[in-house]
Amino acid sequence: MNVLIADDHDLVRDTLAVFLGAENEINVETVEDLDQACKLIEERGSFDLVLLDYTMPGMNGLDGLHKAIALNDGNPVAIMSGTASRVVAQEALDAGAVGFLPKTLPAKSLVNAVRFMAAGETYVPVKFMTTEEEEEVNPIAEKLSSREMQVLGGLCQGLANKEIARELDLQEVTIKLHVKTLCNKLEAKNRTHAAMIAKEAGLF
Repeated sequence: MNVLIADDHDLVRDTLAVFLGAENEINVETVEDLDQACKLIEERGSFDLVLLDYTMPGMNGLDGLHKAIALNDGNPVAIMSGTASRVVAQEALDAGAVGFLPKTLPAKSLVNAVRFMAAGETYVPVKFMTTEEEEEVNPIAEKLSSREMQVLGGLCQGLANKEIARELDLQEVTIKLHVKTLCNKLEAKNRTHAAMIAKEAGLF
């Protein structure tokens, strides 16, 4: 079974790869963003399962999901996230994702979920979809739109507005506006302070 993991956070990506790679029948490839994922699929052919981080560079909400599904030749594509709400999870499923994996999922459950989805079945944790929203969503994430979360992720990586704009395919002036808005929402003094708040809250 060939699995592709696309996530811009090294620790998350490497941890998932170790969990899955420990299973003899699972071969894992990892990349850092959507563009790399799409390029690898085009070069290597479709994977048995593709796992996409919802907030990594290039995703642009669920647009990235649609791109990956189109490239993966009918094989399953799933979304994973540490911050997305069950509403986003449902939207992803409705858009064609074969599953949604919270990053808090235990290792054993993760491996079982991967096998399940690679077999063409839909997987999403029942507890995640039935627990009250307030208990699942990070308080910081709840204040921000999905686009503001993407911009905040860029700030946490130390990227300049121009670099974030390039990754999200937006104008630099738009990024400046998002930075100002999210700083106001987080009551942050500046972009560095906003990144600190996000990291202290465990968002990135």
